[in-house]
Amino acid sequence: MDLFDHAAEKDPADKPLAERLRPRRLEDYVGQEHVLGPGSALRRAIEADQIPSLLLWGPPGTGKTTLARIIAERTGSTFVPFSAVLGGVKEIREIVQQAKDRRRMHRQRTILFVDEIHRFTRAQQDAFLPHVEAGVLTLVGATTENPSFEINAALLSRCRVVTLRALTEEEVGSLVDRAVAAKEGLAGAVAVAPEARELLGRFAYGDARRALNALEVAAAAVRLAGRTVVAPADVEEAMQHKALLYDKAGEEHYNVVSAFIKSMRGSDPDAAVYYMVRMLEAGEDPRFVLRRMVIFASEDVGNADPQALQVAVSALQAVELVGLPEGVLPMTQAAIYLALAPKSNTAIAAYGAARRLVKERGPVPVPLKLRNAPTKLMESLGYGGGYRYPHNFEGHYVAEEYLPDALRGQPIVKLSDSGLEKALGERWESTRRGGKG
Repeated sequence: MDLFDHAAEKDPADKPLAERLRPRRLEDYVGQEHVLGPGSALRRAIEADQIPSLLLWGPPGTGKTTLARIIAERTGSTFVPFSAVLGGVKEIREIVQQAKDRRRMHRQRTILFVDEIHRFTRAQQDAFLPHVEAGVLTLVGATTENPSFEINAALLSRCRVVTLRALTEEEVGSLVDRAVAAKEGLAGAVAVAPEARELLGRFAYGDARRALNALEVAAAAVRLAGRTVVAPADVEEAMQHKALLYDKAGEEHYNVVSAFIKSMRGSDPDAAVYYMVRMLEAGEDPRFVLRRMVIFASEDVGNADPQALQVAVSALQAVELVGLPEGVLPMTQAAIYLALAPKSNTAIAAYGAARRLVKERGPVPVPLKLRNAPTKLMESLGYGGGYRYPHNFEGHYVAEEYLPDALRGQPIVKLSDSGLEKALGERWESTRRGGKG
């Protein structure tokens, strides 16, 4: 750090509002009562200076970095920040050597804080293992992605996962109040109208950093305009560019898709349309959503309403024809139809039952009567012999066994009593009862 960097570091005015207001004490930390409340395991560990290696998992702006810094300060440890984006194994080795020297000469613990630890490769994650096990350093990793998917098993088993939740609107509001009043914040230079405070809490989506950044932008605009009160319009202007929390490669993507499918399966058109729009507004490819709807039409509706598949496929074709934004109309129409259609999972259940038989019993011989006999030799061997053509019988049906002999009596298709499938089942049963042999 040169003289200019040092001067900039000492001048708080050059730091963003969110950084200036970062709590330095556990008592000032807002939110996460489920893991930091009085008597909680993590709080007891911090107060007893017995911190294990941690993985802090939660959405952006929920206090992961702040908590790591507070832990280091509270336990008298050296806090070493490290970026999984900018650093590599070479830098890890240097940090480990410094941590060894610090422990040997000063008996001081090192807390290595790794931001976005999920961005490390498996090899880079493995580089931490021996040093975490030996107690050379305490690892505190921060991630917005599910550690179960992003952190290798060996490292995951050596860390305690702490799940942080998005802040509530009231918690964000309390941070806004503190920012307005605090000397290191806005120091009372502006006030925030109650409606504006409510908007900051609502549209921060639980992200403290986002709320404080928006407040800082709105307050600057208000002062430039010669006003002293932040109005709702100022907040809306400051927050208008926020993208919805929806990483198309991350866990939230799968959460929203899962909610969409389950809402249609649960026959809730309100929720189905909501989650569909949420995906589209976050920039999801409409074809991805429509493919899920086509699959759903067979997996969860099936022959209870065969029209459902046609509706889903037609919506896909319509969107490919007209594109967006008009394509949202056939998509919405299809989502409503699928949600309200009678439900049946017969198709996937029947496929699963047949697949199990194929895997368990292998290639059971096809009955001779069902085999094709294109040559005289095959005909002489009995291929096709005894086959009865259904159209030659009354009702275009004749009682016959079509499954291989070894699989007779094995149930595969179990029709439900939902929608058209109930009528199909009744027809199937009636045909079998009236068949002539």
